[in-house]
Amino acid sequence: MGEWNNGLFGCFNNIGMCIFTCIVPCYTFGKVAESVGDDCLLCGLALLVPCLNIYALIMNRGKVRDNKGIEGGLVGDLVMICFCGFCALMQSAQEMAVSTPLGAGESISRQ
Repeated sequence: MGEWNNGLFGCFNNIGMCIFTCIVPCYTFGKVAESVGDDCLLCGLALLVPCLNIYALIMNRGKVRDNKGIEGGLVGDLVMICFCGFCALMQSAQEMAVSTPLGAGESISRQ
């Protein structure tokens, strides 16, 4: 089984996307969901509903792991989401090559 391409705190590897995700996390989450076959709009809106957002984030992170053959499990995903949610969301977004609108993340990311 594989590992994540970016560590949990690898969110700073793409500072543009990091800032964008902190401001509009529902967009990033929706795009990650879309990349694993879920509905972008519904998942983005689910992020705004308490309790449902944690469930949606955990399920989505599991789908990213399954899609990329990454080791892990439900408990690990829950811990990551609860204690470092934005970093976990960024890790999933970077794994699935999600980009921000107008390429904001690509223009100022580190090489």
